[in-house]
Amino acid sequence: MPKFIFAYHGGKMPETEEARATEMAAWGEWMGSLGAALVDPGNPAGPSKTLSANGVADNGGANPISGYSLVNADNIDAAVEMAKGCPILKNGSIEVAEAIEMNM
Repeated sequence: MPKFIFAYHGGKMPETEEARATEMAAWGEWMGSLGAALVDPGNPAGPSKTLSANGVADNGGANPISGYSLVNADNIDAAVEMAKGCPILKNGSIEVAEAIEMNM
């Protein structure tokens, strides 16, 4: 079954402990709803550097990644449907892309 990357963009850290607990509960509920399709719940991303032929920049570009998850789905449309319930959509976005398996 194909694997899909959910690359999270945006979002923000809750300002209070109570808000943080509420947000974590929402993420836990959403991830729980994915069941066995959730291959890797992922993690938030820290500060990044962008590499190009011109060198290294101390940023994540125009739309830096803020975290990721990896899921199994029949196709990209099914993966998009899974992503629709993600809590980050309140103040961020999700890029959904197939992780193409390479035989080396």
